[in-house]
Amino acid sequence: MRKALEPYVKLAPFVGIGLVVVAIVIAWILYMQRGAKIELLGSIQKVRTLPLDENSTATVLDFRMHNPSDYSYVVRKVDVTMVDPSGQTQEGMVVADLDAKRLFDYYPVLGQKFNESLIIRTKIKPGQTIDRMLTVRFEAPEKSVQQRKDLRIRIEEVDGAVSEIVEGQP
Repeated sequence: MRKALEPYVKLAPFVGIGLVVVAIVIAWILYMQRGAKIELLGSIQKVRTLPLDENSTATVLDFRMHNPSDYSYVVRKVDVTMVDPSGQTQEGMVVADLDAKRLFDYYPVLGQKFNESLIIRTKIKPGQTIDRMLTVRFEAPEKSVQQRKDLRIRIEEVDGAVSEIVEGQP
């Protein structure tokens, strides 16, 4: 029996070395690809609301985004959704930058417009962190927006990558 296992025992060190080399190659490939995934990381910093009438609310979102990839992220589309207190998801209508500026001019109760609006074709360079804002109209009373369960900003990149910034996540 021992004689039958003898050739395998002689091969054991070479098999072990081969497995270590394969593990090193795999680790090196994963390390080199670490910045290849195009995504945005971020957090919502501040949410301000303004009732427009009894059934609609303007919501101003100030948020921070970071591009950890090795490639620029160019914004193609932005959507904002809210889960209201009853659990229903509502899609907001993103307001144009010019209209957002007018809203801040006419309603000083909103405070200052701290950041530039996130607009289509905004380019976030590799490793860059930027602060932006969005003004969104929800067809919901202000109380419902203030008592929301969830708020999400969905940003689509020109090549199809999608990133979400969720309220309450670091």
